[in-house]
Amino acid sequence: MAEHNTGPAEVGAQMDYKEHEHTYSMFLAAAKFGSLAIVALLLGMTAGFFAGAGFLGGIVVMLIVFIAGIVLLR
Repeated sequence: MAEHNTGPAEVGAQMDYKEHEHTYSMFLAAAKFGSLAIVALLLGMTAGFFAGAGFLGGIVVMLIVFIAGIVLLR
């Protein structure tokens, strides 16, 4: 039959909550800025391919969106 433990869930070493929170905040920052980079790239590609801005215009749009996003997401 299955064992029924009634003791504490942490039986090993104590958890380092400060390090856990630091890792979680770094993960959130990576997800946030990674999503921003993908959105900026897609908008730059849209401007370059479909709006007639060309290669350099697409890069300019991508950089503007990326820089504006960094400023707004801080």
